[in-house]
Amino acid sequence: MSEAYKQAGVNIEAGYKAVNRMKQHVDRTSRLGVIGALGSFGGMFDLSQLNYVEPVLISGTDGVGTKLKLAYELDRHDTIGVDAVAMCVNDIVVQGAEPLYFLDYIGLGKADPFTIEQIVKGIADGCEEAGCALIGGETAEMPGVYDEDEYDVAGFAVGACEKRDVITGETVKAGDVLIGLPSSGIHSNGFSLVRKIVSDSGLDLHKEYAPFNQRLGDVLLTPTNIYVQDVLKVKQSGLLKSAAHITGGGFHENIPRMLPDDLGAKIDVTSYPIPDIFPFLQKHGQLKQDEMYHVFNMGIGMVLAIDSEHVQRVLDLLDSAYIIGRVQNQKGVELVEEV
Repeated sequence: MSEAYKQAGVNIEAGYKAVNRMKQHVDRTSRLGVIGALGSFGGMFDLSQLNYVEPVLISGTDGVGTKLKLAYELDRHDTIGVDAVAMCVNDIVVQGAEPLYFLDYIGLGKADPFTIEQIVKGIADGCEEAGCALIGGETAEMPGVYDEDEYDVAGFAVGACEKRDVITGETVKAGDVLIGLPSSGIHSNGFSLVRKIVSDSGLDLHKEYAPFNQRLGDVLLTPTNIYVQDVLKVKQSGLLKSAAHITGGGFHENIPRMLPDDLGAKIDVTSYPIPDIFPFLQKHGQLKQDEMYHVFNMGIGMVLAIDSEHVQRVLDLLDSAYIIGRVQNQKGVELVEEV
């Protein structure tokens, strides 16, 4: 190996070790359509092996934002990869896509094989849950760009859908029911505000606070829910009109994206249980309720629009879901408390 490159801060041998450690995790994500093995210059996928007639490819890319800062501080790296996958596949499934494959990018200050393996383990966990294959990626050691204990993770997901089955939301009408699927907590949005609240309030990520039974940092690192199987199940029933992944911008920005331009939504914020982390942050950050719904998912990570006649059929398909509101003729998102 190059001693000069090593003296410049790049350890090629450590990169080779990391690739060997991640192979076991990559292998368990294999699915129909994958061609070749890890290590090629490009990942290959044979779409002809699947039973699509007029396939439309739907793709998405994302990262996990400043949630990474918590992973650094807690030295916990086995869940952040799940977030990277979730942020991508949840975005494409709302348009009806079956996620097919995923590629990751990991940029690091120092190539530690164990840390890289833990990140890739999380990515593989997410891919398994979403039913997509991890077919390639890039691990780049960049001293001078990142500190030795820092890294960034991003991903890219590709899915497919029959052209006739792409979910556009064009059939949504006033009176349709909105069904919410619960989140696991903060997910991967709003962490710049979360970190400010933690800092300004003097909270300790390593300490337990009521009502939690684990460290605050572990509560905040809870990985993003992956909604692929639930959304595809409803889509396959023929009852899904549209869907929205509740990410950055909370209810107010994301729910209108699933509706025709002339319609809005009325949401009953008392219709589902709100995870304890949200009132905890609201209290310590002294935030108004409306501001919380502008930033966070507030306990609902995915919203589905369903004709009112078919609501019970859809609820029967799902393990956990709540009727949270209705589509209305008034634009925007109206939050109410109907107790």
